[in-house]
Amino acid sequence: MKLATLRNGRPDGQLVIVSNDLSRFVSAGRIAPTLQAALDGWDALAPGLSALAAQLEAGEIAGQVFEAKLAHAPLPRAFQWIDGSGYMSHLERVRSLKGSKDAELQSVRPLLYQGASDSLSGPTDPLPIYGDDLALDFEAEVAVIIGAVPMRATREQASAAIRLVTLINDVSLRRLVADDLQNGFGFFHSKPSTAFAPVAVTLDSLGERWRDNRLHLPVRVEVNGALYGQPNAGVGVHFDFVDLIVEAARTRNLTAGTIIGGGTISNAHDETLPIKSNGIGFACIAEARTAEKAKFGGARTPFLKAGDEVRIFAVDSGSAPVFGSIAQRVEVGNIPV
Repeated sequence: MKLATLRNGRPDGQLVIVSNDLSRFVSAGRIAPTLQAALDGWDALAPGLSALAAQLEAGEIAGQVFEAKLAHAPLPRAFQWIDGSGYMSHLERVRSLKGSKDAELQSVRPLLYQGASDSLSGPTDPLPIYGDDLALDFEAEVAVIIGAVPMRATREQASAAIRLVTLINDVSLRRLVADDLQNGFGFFHSKPSTAFAPVAVTLDSLGERWRDNRLHLPVRVEVNGALYGQPNAGVGVHFDFVDLIVEAARTRNLTAGTIIGGGTISNAHDETLPIKSNGIGFACIAEARTAEKAKFGGARTPFLKAGDEVRIFAVDSGSAPVFGSIAQRVEVGNIPV
């Protein structure tokens, strides 16, 4: 089952069910008006949503044409958005960045930060930039949306709480990272609104692509139409999503609708840009630049600038993107006076 939220003039939008090929949708309003409402009553409402999805897939319901540009983030605003550090190779590559600390490279307990969740971006929302000196970067990640999890949850409880899987662009302003980390409180100004793929997918619909508490699919990143990376989200995972949920619930209850990110997807390799068509590449610019520094003595790849376009998606066996595509263009925002 694939779920999306369409814009309807209200903050939480309208919940819809999308066909597997992402071509059609039907409103889920008679079952749950919003995704948050569906998550709050998941055990009671999911069977009805699944039945409606089956009718749409079988052609018993004609549905309407689905367009990603009409979609919000699946949860336009969430009670909580927590990003984790599932891939050690990402941390190892970016540890040389200004403001990072070797002590933060923890292999026993995952790092977490609490992001802004009051206004999450849709798949085609622009990437605003307020100057060329902020080092605008993208970070392609897998994220899960969960049901309620109690404090001190077991791995079984954490695994059972995973409701939906999606892709995100965890946008970073690299030049502000050092200031944020050095103030002792963590990321704030360096992490503007996170963007989401148009649909979130249930585990049963992913089948064997979801196992070992992780997504086993390459996630492709393109910048201005050129291949930037296609690391496999199931490879090189040091902390899986159950690890991240258990750690997030160590000192608090997690409410239904909490979003957990797995960290920038990263596979170990010694490539630099440009990569070959069968290469692995990178899911963020910072990693590409640190690889260049190690090989050439200096970074060659620029950060994003106005007019650049970023596309993030996952494809399985030549089919349509499983979660749809995040397709964002960098635009100059209004600079406050």
